[in-house]
Amino acid sequence: MRLTSSEMLARLVAFPTVVGQPNGELIAFIAAYLEGHGAAVTVLPGPEGDRSNLFATLGDPGQPGYILSGHVDVVPAQEAGWLANPFALRRDGDRLIARGAVDMKGFVACVLAAVPDLAAMRLRAPLHIAITYDEESGCRGIVHLLKRLPDLCAPPLGAIVGEPTGMQPVLRHKGKAALRVAAKGIPGHSARPDLGRNAIHALVPTLVAARALAAELAATGVRDETFAPPCHTVQVGKIGGGEALNIIPESAWAEIEARVLPGADPEQVLAPVIAAARAEEGVTAEILAAYPALGMAEDDPLSRLVSELSGHPPRAPVSFGTEAGRYQAAGVPAVVCGPGDIGRAHKPEEYILAGELEAADTMIRALGRHLT
Repeated sequence: MRLTSSEMLARLVAFPTVVGQPNGELIAFIAAYLEGHGAAVTVLPGPEGDRSNLFATLGDPGQPGYILSGHVDVVPAQEAGWLANPFALRRDGDRLIARGAVDMKGFVACVLAAVPDLAAMRLRAPLHIAITYDEESGCRGIVHLLKRLPDLCAPPLGAIVGEPTGMQPVLRHKGKAALRVAAKGIPGHSARPDLGRNAIHALVPTLVAARALAAELAATGVRDETFAPPCHTVQVGKIGGGEALNIIPESAWAEIEARVLPGADPEQVLAPVIAAARAEEGVTAEILAAYPALGMAEDDPLSRLVSELSGHPPRAPVSFGTEAGRYQAAGVPAVVCGPGDIGRAHKPEEYILAGELEAADTMIRALGRHLT
């Protein structure tokens, strides 16, 4: 089976692989396709039991090679504003519209569409394809793939993570930690607050600590003017609790995130907030997800190679995160470079341009030629 990248994209987006949900049908499709073109394929079930990573190799896995990496989970598509089924690709001029079109099944489609050509090349070093799950909930799936990587191939020379960057290499991005704090109170009638314990009130010191930390980081924290904003950031993103105005709240919760510059541990940045939570009676604090920042040098061999292959110099660092930081932390150099604009992601009528797919097609095949 030989498909263009847009035809492959239509196949991929038809699988509604929403983050946190099963992805077995899509992984089975990709595995069969790759095996049909002679790739060595390993499906790696995650501990959740209903979703898997996939790792495939073209060439000799005993030689150092390069990884083309992409996630196939997508955010939900329940927002108002979709003009048609978000899981059926449709074309409007040069726009290819569907959930996941730009983030990031577009890149995955280009990689898979290139496989017949790559398989026909005499590769002196292997090309690996990594397909991961649950990137959208904190780069969780790739953790399990990276644990198995030493069993799957020789230490890779590098990984290209194809998140949408306009085909401009991204060498540096922030890391992130997501924290959930939860308070357990004692319910009762609001006329007698002295007989209960208000869970929402118990959260207030933690929320105050988060706000104070955010202000402190912006005013006096570490800075890197190449980022926007040029500092660590902290925000309270979600909050809930209580049943009725005249009931003392029995439970309350909030979710807080930190996004940090390269070189910092996002969980350590949140330490003052965690301490404030645990100092309160009945309040717990749990890290939901965390991933490291990416910090590659412009003169790194992989950085230079991706610039050459893409035809673009590195762009400014970005504040969103990717699986590239996970690769680098595992000892694999990584650069983010893929088709499309991240500004279109997580929105109704998400789209990628056909011309953007063509640019990714060109880069992927150029990598294959580089290895012949």
